[in-house]
Amino acid sequence: MDLKSLIRTIPDYPHEGILFRDITTLFANARGFRRAVDELVQPYAGQKIDAVAGIEARGFIMGGAVAHQLAVGFIPVRKKGKLPWETIGADYQLEYGTDRVEIHRDAVKPGERVLLVDDLIATGGTTLAGIKLLREAGAEVVGCSFVIDLPELGGAAKLAELGIPFHALMQFEGT
Repeated sequence: MDLKSLIRTIPDYPHEGILFRDITTLFANARGFRRAVDELVQPYAGQKIDAVAGIEARGFIMGGAVAHQLAVGFIPVRKKGKLPWETIGADYQLEYGTDRVEIHRDAVKPGERVLLVDDLIATGGTTLAGIKLLREAGAEVVGCSFVIDLPELGGAAKLAELGIPFHALMQFEGT
């Protein structure tokens, strides 16, 4: 099964010139979704992982499934103001301005080994903010897993510069 063929591309969304890679079509295909989760888990099978962190929103779907397969807990990395208890946060750059992600202050115990999961890595802003946040909470980020890498936007290269192992199931050229 070609997982890449299960990804829908939507031109000019959310802005003109952007090719949006929609993984909801992958989620809708039972065999494809299961295979994608299995392939995200495979590089970390047998390693000591204490928790999986997933970035809102599609990272919740993939990260929750990966955490289930690894039999570990799940840490939601949410957008500002969405968590109900005390939080810590990290800001990141957007094309026009900044945004913020947060986790609960007690989401991570010092020294826990955490795998960060999201649907896609583009410029790396959200991912790097998630890593910063998890590290601030005391976690050791052992790697990052994505369904899609958009290499031309440089996010994966930034992870490599930080020495953080990452795994993506596929790449798409362009923005």
